Amino acid sequence: MKRRDFIKVTGIGAAAAASVAAPAIAQSMPELKWRMTTSWPKSLDTLHGAAEVMAKVVGEATDNKFQIQTFAAGEIVPGLQVLDAVQNGTVEMGHTASYYYFGKDATFTFGSSIPFGPNARLNQAWYMLGGGKELLNEFYKNYNVTSLLAGNTTCQMGGWFRKEINTVADLEGLKFRIGGFAGRVMQKLGCVPQQLAGGDIYPALEKGTIDAAEWVGPYDDEKLGLYKVAPHYYYPGWWEGGPMLLAMINLDKWNALPKYYQNILEQAGHLANNWMMAKYDTVNPTALKKLLAGGAKLHGFSQPIMEASFKAARELHAEVAATNPNFKKLLDSLTAYSSTGYQWIQVAEVGYDNFMARHAQI
Repeated sequence: MKRRDFIKVTGIGAAAAASVAAPAIAQSMPELKWRMTTSWPKSLDTLHGAAEVMAKVVGEATDNKFQIQTFAAGEIVPGLQVLDAVQNGTVEMGHTASYYYFGKDATFTFGSSIPFGPNARLNQAWYMLGGGKELLNEFYKNYNVTSLLAGNTTCQMGGWFRKEINTVADLEGLKFRIGGFAGRVMQKLGCVPQQLAGGDIYPALEKGTIDAAEWVGPYDDEKLGLYKVAPHYYYPGWWEGGPMLLAMINLDKWNALPKYYQNILEQAGHLANNWMMAKYDTVNPTALKKLLAGGAKLHGFSQPIMEASFKAARELHAEVAATNPNFKKLLDSLTAYSSTGYQWIQVAEVGYDNFMARHAQI
């Protein structure tokens, strides 16, 4: 047989085998119906949408033998109680930001983003290949959950303020909606941090319960309408340089899954992660233009504020690490990984991106 003919035959055979194998495996698997609750209202269609993408992929890959029904924040539990619902088995899994549970243990911040931590690429590379997933899941076992990568917003904005913030002194007494570890950093600078779920931010700003709020970026911020009551829009969100979102899964339920289903769930999470980053890169530029046209005023945090924030963050990292071994273990791992990564990034990508940004037609 000629080599070309052999390739044709074997190629067709392999494709046929694959088409037969997948349904055959699916047919032999158990029928499961899970529930996944999220920390997001349905109106935040990229955050909540990633959970829906993940559930859809799992269903299609298993010929609907494994079905996952998604629930928005408040439909089963409030948005900030996803971990608790997964931990105690109220639902099998949830889609959330790990740092929401900072109050239980500061170590939870590493499952999303630590202030002045790495960008999106380095953060997820650390999770996937730098030991992050293993270290996090070792910690999450204490709460009867395990995690899968399921989203990343990329670098976020610094938030919406009623008045301009030019100096560190301007932060004194400011009631700022900001979550977890970042709130502790801002507290060192004189702010009064508040933690609120996404759906509660606008009413709090409107009523004057808070003076400022950070959320995600232009696309989601526009949906919440924050610019209508706090027009000064700051960047960058140094507390969330590349925050991951995770699928939290009840550990007992995860361990009981066939390996085939575990693999499908993990791959569905990766697809949701890539989809979310691509979606934000698509919609944020247009949303920012609309916000500016609607009266939003764009500002960069001043250099003194950035330097003071960086100093306060590093001090807090050291303080927590001194008394929390789990926190120290993850901090050491992430710091070493991202430091090496940034040494490489500045060689080529920073210079290239800066050049292209200067020549982009805006």
